[in-house]
Amino acid sequence: MLKVSELNAWYDESHVLHGMEFEVREGEVVSLLGRNGAGKTTSLKSIMGMISKRTGSIKFNGTELINARPDIVGRSGIALCPEERGIFVGLNVTENLMLPPVIAKGGMSVDEIHLLFPNLKERAKSPGTKLSGGEQQMLAIARILRTGAKLLMLDEPTEGLAPVIVEQIGIMIGVLKRRGFTILLVEQNFRFASKLADRHYVVEHGEVVDMIRKNDLDAKMEQLQKRLGI
Repeated sequence: MLKVSELNAWYDESHVLHGMEFEVREGEVVSLLGRNGAGKTTSLKSIMGMISKRTGSIKFNGTELINARPDIVGRSGIALCPEERGIFVGLNVTENLMLPPVIAKGGMSVDEIHLLFPNLKERAKSPGTKLSGGEQQMLAIARILRTGAKLLMLDEPTEGLAPVIVEQIGIMIGVLKRRGFTILLVEQNFRFASKLADRHYVVEHGEVVDMIRKNDLDAKMEQLQKRLGI
């Protein structure tokens, strides 16, 4: 579904990605693991077209997106849930939820989203910024589920959240996978990612240095701990 090859990216003159190589197959959950500053979030932003200076190849269902604008990338079927969540201050929960356009069939209905995130139904008329951190994260994820996007990119979805909310988000990702969504996950919480992802790409200094399948995690745990500092 997604194939990233020789991806380089720059912030002004700062060269951040140095030939990133990874792929995500349809129906998989794939994680990008690495320390802070390794280039994981920059990879997601580059895929989304949010980094203006980039080279290499980003193919989604065979279509080259390396020079595509963010709106074109979004309408191709890729959606990003950013680390900062991006909840609009002047909109309530329902208005935030309904803001993104539907770009394809197969998205979740509002009723289905409310079943997945009952808190959002209860807080439907509350201003988005009056929600707890966990509820804001639920809303940020829910917002992209309506669109019909088939590849969901989740950037640090559990950061700063209480364990009970982290558990709920893990259950939600499992539900989405069973429904046929494909997920690219950036996550500092290795224990969380290890339970969900089919494959893990380890990122250091803007490049992939290892790929570990879920079944191989135990055998490579010592090496992984050294790379991630866990």
